[in-house]
Amino acid sequence: QVQLAESGGGLVQAGGSLRLSCAASGRTFTNYVMGWFRQAPGKEREFVAAVQGNNYKTKLADSVKDRFTISRDGAKNTMYLQMNSLKPEDTAVYYCASGWTLSDYAAHYNYWGQGTQVTVSS
Repeated sequence: QVQLAESGGGLVQAGGSLRLSCAASGRTFTNYVMGWFRQAPGKEREFVAAVQGNNYKTKLADSVKDRFTISRDGAKNTMYLQMNSLKPEDTAVYYCASGWTLSDYAAHYNYWGQGTQVTVSS
């Protein structure tokens, strides 16, 4: 199995930045996709961004693609989400996920982390 561990969440003011990390361990593969989803209280879980392991192709939600950057360090099996110009509506629990398909559908991901809280104050 694959284990995922998120870190980097916290409390920031609107306009600030945070950098989330997700480290993968266990039975990982070099071409595994790693992605981020988020869920706010009372809201549906939504796709944020994902990156492939072979060619580092990325996919980002329209709501964040001008503010967030996703990257991956293959040697460390670690994915990063650089979040700039944060807004209160970005407040949510952010979940790391992995799977085989570069997709914005949660069902396409096999493994999930426990989540890290991101809170943006106005």
